[in-house]
Order: sequence, then structure tokens, then C-alpha cells
Amino acid sequence: MTFDSSAAGGTSTADDTTDPRGHVTFDNAQVVYPNGTVGLKGLTLEIQSGQMVVVVGLSGAGKSTLIRSINGLVPVTGGSVTVGHRTIGHLSARGLRELRADTGMIFQSFNLAKRTTVLNNVLMGRLYHTPTWRTMLGWYGPENVEIAMQALERVEIVHKAYDKAADLSGGQQQRVAIARALAQQPRVILADEPVASLDPPTSHVVMRDLQRINRDLGITVVVNLHFLDLARRYGDRIIGMRAGEVVFDGTGAEADETVFENIYGRSLTAEDVLEGQAAL
Repeated sequence: MTFDSSAAGGTSTADDTTDPRGHVTFDNAQVVYPNGTVGLKGLTLEIQSGQMVVVVGLSGAGKSTLIRSINGLVPVTGGSVTVGHRTIGHLSARGLRELRADTGMIFQSFNLAKRTTVLNNVLMGRLYHTPTWRTMLGWYGPENVEIAMQALERVEIVHKAYDKAADLSGGQQQRVAIARALAQQPRVILADEPVASLDPPTSHVVMRDLQRINRDLGITVVVNLHFLDLARRYGDRIIGMRAGEVVFDGTGAEADETVFENIYGRSLTAEDVLEGQAAL
């Protein structure tokens, strides 16, 4: 089977990076949670279409808030977030569904339906594009099955299509989650700590999958990571968050140990790098 990149999010031409649907803008964006916790503090930031961005920072720094505000899972309480031509906060319920259909989401805990097959999990990425009556019958049609199979091939797990998700390893489940997001045909993929529960070799596999999707298909990818070595290796651009603010915005080559210590507000430890986990 050959992979049709237009069926899973776009073509691999350079023009993809100019697709406005993948452009994200934060304009003085603020998030204050009901308990008074500040998630984002007047964030002004632009993410160009087709960029591979890694967001780093300690727990509570605002990484997840930043990611989840891009698809409206966390509403901004001030300023604005715009994705393509859609300004979140000004969207109707239908507009928000359209935004989320254009924005794939990958979670730390995979969020799969464990009792059904891998293929059925990936087909859930086609819900927005399929009439409700067909999804209720479990009949997505051959065109959607082909898109799902191509997405599984993209993450090299198509041979598991008819296995139950519960029978897969953690790394395999995360790759299924990536395929599900890819099957949406998105212009933005968000990954919230996608390797936090994985061992070092599997973490690299998952990050390479995301990197290939970004480079081959021109999809904007925004990833939250704790491990600094992974951030430097896979992020074309690194954004460092601290107390809801951006304290670093640059390339992996620029992000040396001193930069990370400033982001974290302390000296680095073995727990801050993936390879250090293997030795713990």
C-alpha cells in the first residue's frame, strides 16, 4: 500500500507550509482558572504553518494550558487565540467543532477505546467527516477505511489494524493515537506530554513519527515535553514556559544548559533528560 499524503492531512510540497489553517497566533492571551490559578499571563506568540514546536517547562509552567487553548479545551479569559481564520472565543458550537476537526490532539494517556480494534480507534478520527447515521451503524465506508489504513501505515503499525487496542504496548497505543489524529486530515497536531509514560527507545520512536509527519506533510506540530534532550533533538523551535510566560523562544542549538536552567529556575537533574531516566 502506498501512502496518499493528501488523504491524511496534505501533500508533501513546500506550499503546505503556507496553508493558513496551520497558523496559530496568541495575542495577549490570558487564562485564569476558576480557582485563581494563572495558566497564561498575557501571552503574545506566533506559530507559523508547518513548524515543529516543542514547549518545555516545569509542571505548572503553562505548557498544557498553551496547548489546550489552541483547540479551545481551555478557554482564554482575556486576549485571543487564532488558528487559521478562526478566533477562539468568538466561535459558535459548530465553529468549535470545525476547529477541533482541523486540529488533532494526542494525550499522554492515549485515550483509546481499549475493547475495540486499532482500526476502529483510528476511524474515530473520521467522525466529523462522516454522517452520524453511518457512525452509529459502524459503517464508515471504504474511503474512510482507506484513510485510516494509510494513517496507520504512516506510523508503521498497519499490521495491528485488526488487533484490540488493549493488546498493544504503550508505545503502540500512542502510535495508534497519532494515526487517529492524522486520520482527521488536520493542519495542526497538538501533543500533550506524549512520551511521559514511555521508555526511552519508544519515546524516540513516537517523536520520530511526529517529526516525519511534520516534515513530510507540512502539518504544524506543537508538542509539550519535559525531557530536555528530546526537546533539543526534535524541536525546530523551542518555547520555554515559566509561570505562564515565555522565557525562551529559539532553536534547539541555542537552548544550552544555561537556557534550560533559566527556564526551570534551578539546576538540571537526571530527571530532566530522557537518557537520565534509563539510569534511574
